[in-house]
Amino acid sequence: MPIFEYVCQNCDHGFEALVYGSEKAECPKCHSKKLAPQLSTFAVASKGAPKASPSAGPCGTCGDPGGPGACSMRDFD
Repeated sequence: MPIFEYVCQNCDHGFEALVYGSEKAECPKCHSKKLAPQLSTFAVASKGAPKASPSAGPCGTCGDPGGPGACSMRDFD
C-alpha cells in the first residue's frame, strides 16, 4: 500500500494518505481534492537501535530530529 504526502491547495494542510488503486486522496481537514503531491523519503527498518541518516534531516511529519520515521520507531521498543 503506497503512502503519499500531500499539501492541500485549499487550506494549506500537509498530510500523508494511503491510496488504494485508482482512489483519489482527500484533505482530512477540509475534504478538498485539490492537492499538491510532495516528495517524500522512505524509512528502512532494521534490527537494533533506530538511527537516522545524517543527511536526512528532521521528520517531515512531526519534526523529530531523529529523522523521517523516528517518531514512530519508538512504538517498537
